[in-house]
Amino acid sequence: MTILIAYDGSDDAKAAIAFAGELLKGESAVVLTVWERAAMASARASAGLMMAIDQLGTEDAAIEVAMRELAEHGADLARKAGLDATPRCDADSVAVWSTIVDVADEIDARLVVTGTRGFGGVRSLLLGSTSDRVLHNAGRPVLVVPAPATDDATDDATDDAET
Repeated sequence: MTILIAYDGSDDAKAAIAFAGELLKGESAVVLTVWERAAMASARASAGLMMAIDQLGTEDAAIEVAMRELAEHGADLARKAGLDATPRCDADSVAVWSTIVDVADEIDARLVVTGTRGFGGVRSLLLGSTSDRVLHNAGRPVLVVPAPATDDATDDATDDAET
C-alpha cells in the first residue's frame, strides 16, 4: 500500500506524519509538499513589490529548492515514525488541494493523510480548507488528523474539568 502524506512543515502536518507512522508502520509513503508560484507573485503584487519576469523565475527557483528541502524534512520525519517514505515536491498554479488529489491519482495512493490546516498567508502550502476539499474530491480514503493539543487547550480542558 502506498500512502500520500501532505506536508507543509506545520505542527498539524507533523502530527499527521506521526499518527500515520503509528497507524501504518512499515508502509510505503510519499510525502508531498505543494507550493504555489501564483500565490507568491500575487502577494508581491499586492505589496507593491513588482519584479521583472526574469527575477520571478530566479525567485521561483529558490523557493522550489526550499520546498524540496521541506519535503525531504517531512520524509525524514516519516521514516523516523516508521514509514518507508520518499519526498516529493510539486508546484501548483491552480489549487493545493487539486494537486494533492492529482498526485494521489498518479501514484494510486490507497490513502491520503493530511493535517487539519497549515500555515496562512504567503507561507501557505496547505490552506485551512485544503483538507476539506481533498476529503470531498479525492475519490479514495482520506485521513484528516486533528491539530495537536496546545497548552492553552489543555489548560481550558483542565479548567472545565475542575468546575
